Amino acid sequence: MSFDGIATRAVSHEIKNKLQSGKITKIYQPDKTDLLFTVRAGGRNHKLLVSANPSFSRVQLTEQSYDNPAIPPMFCMLLRKHMEGSVIESIEQVNLERIIHIKVKNRDEIGDIAYKTLIIEIMGRHSNIILVDDKTGLIADCIKHIPPSLNRYRTLLPGQQYIAPPPQEKHSPLKETPEGFIRKIQWNEGKIERQIVQLYSGLSPLLGKEINHRAGLSTKEALSEAFIGMMEEINSHNYSPQMVVSQGKEYFSVVALTHLDGEKKDFSTTGELLDRFYYGKAERDRVKQQAADLEKLLHNEYNKLKKKVKKLNASLTDTEKADTFKVLGELLTAHLYMVKKGQKEIEVANYYEEDQPMITIALNPKKGPSENAQQYFKKYNKLKSSVAYIEEQLEKTYEELAYFESLIQQMESASVRDVAGIREELEEQGYVRRRKVQKSKKNDKPVLETYQSSDGTTILVGKNNKQNDYLTFKASRQNETWLHTKDIPGSHVVIKAEDVSETTLLEAAGLAAYFSKAKHSGSVPVDYTLIRHVKKPSGAKPGFVIYDQQQTLYVTPDEDQLMKLKK
Repeated sequence: MSFDGIATRAVSHEIKNKLQSGKITKIYQPDKTDLLFTVRAGGRNHKLLVSANPSFSRVQLTEQSYDNPAIPPMFCMLLRKHMEGSVIESIEQVNLERIIHIKVKNRDEIGDIAYKTLIIEIMGRHSNIILVDDKTGLIADCIKHIPPSLNRYRTLLPGQQYIAPPPQEKHSPLKETPEGFIRKIQWNEGKIERQIVQLYSGLSPLLGKEINHRAGLSTKEALSEAFIGMMEEINSHNYSPQMVVSQGKEYFSVVALTHLDGEKKDFSTTGELLDRFYYGKAERDRVKQQAADLEKLLHNEYNKLKKKVKKLNASLTDTEKADTFKVLGELLTAHLYMVKKGQKEIEVANYYEEDQPMITIALNPKKGPSENAQQYFKKYNKLKSSVAYIEEQLEKTYEELAYFESLIQQMESASVRDVAGIREELEEQGYVRRRKVQKSKKNDKPVLETYQSSDGTTILVGKNNKQNDYLTFKASRQNETWLHTKDIPGSHVVIKAEDVSETTLLEAAGLAAYFSKAKHSGSVPVDYTLIRHVKKPSGAKPGFVIYDQQQTLYVTPDEDQLMKLKK
């Protein structure tokens, strides 16, 4: 479901209750289209995420953590100048449109009180975040610049007058009456769901289907009653945040979706719902955009290695013919007196096979009898000596194949920061050319994902091989518990305690299963042992370890549990 006007109303109501009169203390820009505000209100800090991402645009209170660039972008610097330290005066939705105005009060350079409005337009790929000076109505800046060549109706550039998007010219569903609803619908035309969406602002096709479903028999009175009933819930801010997984697709709504069958999960706040629905989606989208070349390289290398294994196995099969060449050479040697130069083949007695008393041996007519015999012995010796080489190459190729399989798995759940670590690792291994000469950072330690079990125990997770090696061999103690999926590529997980409860062990195993190739499977085997039993073979690839004295338990990966444990 798109982030429609009703969802925007629920969000604006929620953030207004929590943040109005609060003070903006910090502003970050984790991504080129996303902003994260820390607002001090009601005696605690709240995180407000504002996104103009083309696919995941939204506004919400969030409990999630986001990586921030070392150098803040220019738009972030401008917002810090005008909004950090300011007080939120009001938060308002424009009619039922996907537009929210956050008005703030601060002091300008000469100490006078100044008002600015942050205008958030949630419109898919046209989404934008715009800072406007209330006194002049001019745009201070916006996260996406729209010149006249792209939009003749309004220009979104610094110094330009802010012009609101053109109105939809739809009716407000919150002010509708039963009689008005019946009068506006063209009952003979059918497609009632589409008519509702086209007539009333803020409603998505998903809500149109829900109204139609609630009406049951779909008489005029039943449809009117279902429509007015839903609008009364929305008017009184009586929301039911819900996420539904139906036929492999995920839906969310601030209204209960009774028309969808599938797994349903209810949430106490809209922020919790959006955190759950969008969890990882925007991050994976950013990774896909920024690391497309890396993903292509990994899959190309993986496919090349699979072809190499196939060729080596074919060569190994050929070596099984070595003994045949030896037999032919010995038979030819025993019958040299019968061979004459120029012959293409000769039939001789076969001393080795009782079932085949005679055998025909191919000859090179340009070579003499002894040379032909030596040729067969040379083929035998060549194939025999190549067996050890081929087996050695196969072992190395299988190791490399497992290495790239683990990297591909890591990319599936990697953040932008994790991808940087994977790229750096591939540069060090010689698979990728270094983009630029980087100064060594002696204190640049890998940042590990941190989780907290139900009983308060810290659990650390490595998201790439550099983090895995650091976690297992530098950031952990000998008697702490180490976990990894059994014979499946995945993350290293460490429980930072010597006495581990069964609950913590199961939750840590769930994390190991989730951050593995088997994240979408059920009953995933996870090995666990003490750090002291985990070793890294000399010359092994990054992230590769061997271990013993392990025990195995079976768990099912659960993204809901993952979010509960995230610190």
